[in-house]
Amino acid sequence: MINMWNDFANFILNEVDDKEYKIVEVGVGKFLEISEILSSKENITLIRTDINPKDSTVIKDDITKPNMKIYENTDLIYSIRPPSELQPYLVKLANKINAQLIIKPLTNEDLNTGKVKMKLKNFKKASFYCLR
Repeated sequence: MINMWNDFANFILNEVDDKEYKIVEVGVGKFLEISEILSSKENITLIRTDINPKDSTVIKDDITKPNMKIYENTDLIYSIRPPSELQPYLVKLANKINAQLIIKPLTNEDLNTGKVKMKLKNFKKASFYCLR
């Protein structure tokens, strides 16, 4: 299982390379492994959001009515196991701000992105969906 999460983080790191990059994790919950790997890189500005923040390192935000100031100049949004009813809001936000979107659903869960088709990516032991 750990290799899958390392592979997921490494895919994002490969996308970023060495350039300055702003990433927002939506719905961080209590799973911090990916955000800890990403935030260790000096060129990445990482913001974590959740409707019920676990602590002061997570910004309170409701993806159904997002605070757009949080997402200004965001290059990439990702969400791990977001509930299917929130997935269309992730797509809408990513399109509105022209950011790449990565959704890692529960295993064998279908996406709920409406008419927007996301591309299934398999990167080593990780599989997820990408928009852009």
